[in-house]
Amino acid sequence: MAVTTSDSARQRRKIAQLEQKLQVLESGQAMKQRETNYYMSKGRSIRRIVALYNGIEDLINENDRRCDEGDDDVTPESSDLHLPRGWQDRLQQGYIALNNALPWFHQRATECEYEEYMHMLKMLRQGADSARGDDTSKLKGLVPDWVNREFKPNPPVDHEDKHCRGFVNDTCGRLLCPTEMDWSNPVVRAGIRDRTDGHVVTEMSWPAFLYDGYTADMDNLEEGLFKSKLLIQAFKAIFTSPSSAKEVSGEGDGANIIENNRRAKRDGKKVKTHLRFALSSVTSWRSVDGDFDYVQFWCNIVDFFEKAHGRIARRNTDRLLTWWNRKVFGTNHRVELNDAAKAKMSVNALAMQRARIDDAMFDSE
Repeated sequence: MAVTTSDSARQRRKIAQLEQKLQVLESGQAMKQRETNYYMSKGRSIRRIVALYNGIEDLINENDRRCDEGDDDVTPESSDLHLPRGWQDRLQQGYIALNNALPWFHQRATECEYEEYMHMLKMLRQGADSARGDDTSKLKGLVPDWVNREFKPNPPVDHEDKHCRGFVNDTCGRLLCPTEMDWSNPVVRAGIRDRTDGHVVTEMSWPAFLYDGYTADMDNLEEGLFKSKLLIQAFKAIFTSPSSAKEVSGEGDGANIIENNRRAKRDGKKVKTHLRFALSSVTSWRSVDGDFDYVQFWCNIVDFFEKAHGRIARRNTDRLLTWWNRKVFGTNHRVELNDAAKAKMSVNALAMQRARIDDAMFDSE
C-alpha cells in the first residue's frame, strides 16, 4: 500500500535526479573535450620533431611488424609492406622518436579500447597537420620580407602570390638552384625553367639556399652546408618567435625557447624542407613538385645528420649541431654536465672536504 506523497514532492525528486544525470553527462563531455584538446596540442609536435611526412599509423605498424616477426634484421621480402630496408628503419626510428616526444603514448595505445585508440590517433593527426599548416603559412609571409631585405630584387618578391616565386623569379631561382649549376649563366636559367636535359632539378641536389653565403665550394661541398642566414631565420621564426628571426648575425639568447637545446638537432631538418616550399611557386603543401620529391629531400637531410659514416663525418656533424645550438640558443641554455665535472665544482668539492675531515676526526678518536 503506497503512502500518499504530494505531487510537487515527487516532481522535485524527479527533477533532481534528471539534473544529476545531466551533470554526469556534461562532465563526461567536458572531460572528453579536454582529452581531445590535449591530444591535439600534443600532436602539434609530431610534424616538428618526429616525422614530417610519415603517418602515425605507419610508425605503429612498423613497430608491430617487428614485434610480430621477433627479429629486427628481417629482409624486405618478409614484410607485408614490401618496403626497402632503409624505409623500415626510418619508420622504426620515427616510432622511437614519437615515444620520446610523447612518453605516455605507447602505454596508452596498448591499454585503451579500440574506439578510444582510433580517436586518439585522429586527434594527434589533426594536431600534427594543423601545426605543419601553421608553420607553412607563417613562412609564406615571412620569407618574402627576408629575401627582399637581403637581396633587394626589383620587383620585390610578392607576399601573397606564390606563382611569382620559384624559378620564374630570378632571386628565388638563385636560392633554389642546385649548387652544381651556375644560376648566373643565362643558358642554365633557361634550361632549368624549360626542364631540359642536364638542367632538371631534383631532390638529389643541395639547393643554394642551404649554404652560408648561398654559394657552395664544389671541392668541399660540406663547407658552409646548412649554415645560411635564411635557414636560421626560418628556424627562429617557427620555434622561437618571428621577432627573434630579425637578428641572426650573432649568437642566440634563448629568450623564447621552450624546449632545451637538443631540439635543434632534430627540428632543423624540417625547417629546410619548409623553407624550400616557401621559396617555390607551389601554392599548396604537397610531397612532389615537378621533378622534386620533398619526401626524399627530407630523407636526404635526415640521413646527412643521422647516418654520417666515418669519424670525420660524425665529428663534422657534431660540430655543425654545436654551431646551430649556439646560433639559436646562445650560451644561456642549461648545459648537461657529467658526474666528473659536477664533482669538481665547489659545492660538491666542499661537501667532499667536510666528509674527509669528519672521517679523519672519527678515525683519530
